[in-house]
Amino acid sequence: MLALSRKTGESIMIGNNIEITILEVKGDQVKVGINAPKAVPVYRKELYLQIQEANKEAMTQDVTPESVEQLLGGR
Repeated sequence: MLALSRKTGESIMIGNNIEITILEVKGDQVKVGINAPKAVPVYRKELYLQIQEANKEAMTQDVTPESVEQLLGGR
């Protein structure tokens, strides 16, 4: 892990097209801005982990014609 110190208004570049900027520091909270291409998904880690868990659960479910029909709204 790379640990860097930054002040409000300073940025970090990841590759050529992702910029992370420190917007505000209040007590123990840091507000971060992220500029990234739309094709690059950006998630809070806790949400990312929930998405991964939901994907794992979906992969273990049996797929039947009835479940597909229900998913598509009974078409």
